[in-house]
Amino acid sequence: MSADLTKAIRILNEGGYTCVLCKENRIYTSTERGVKFLLDWQNSGLDFSGFCAADKVVGKAAAFLYVLLGVKEVYAYVMSEAAIDTLTKNNIQIQYDKSVKKIVNRFGTGFCPMEEAVWDIDIPQQAKQAIENKLLQMKK
Repeated sequence: MSADLTKAIRILNEGGYTCVLCKENRIYTSTERGVKFLLDWQNSGLDFSGFCAADKVVGKAAAFLYVLLGVKEVYAYVMSEAAIDTLTKNNIQIQYDKSVKKIVNRFGTGFCPMEEAVWDIDIPQQAKQAIENKLLQMKK
């Protein structure tokens, strides 16, 4: 485990964040749930290549956004099997406390809508479009 990932995990655990990206002295944090903040970071124009990410929950949608961000390592409390597969196929180092078959929605009543939106997708840019479409649909 790299020093940056260790630092990101420490900040995640101590700071009450949902996600922390860390590379040397550059740190980005979020307290938002879901994947919208990852999409915002991806669209920001900032360079996140080589960063390490510590996140509470990583499903396949988040995994694709981490691929597009160019991170090199991802840690999560909970990671779906589809996220593990996506990150591994894209040569991103992973660590997690618990692996689950799929991510469930916030109410625990079914499939996470973001994971469902990208379930049959294998191309990161197509996944990003599916995530954007799903977020627009949910906003209505």
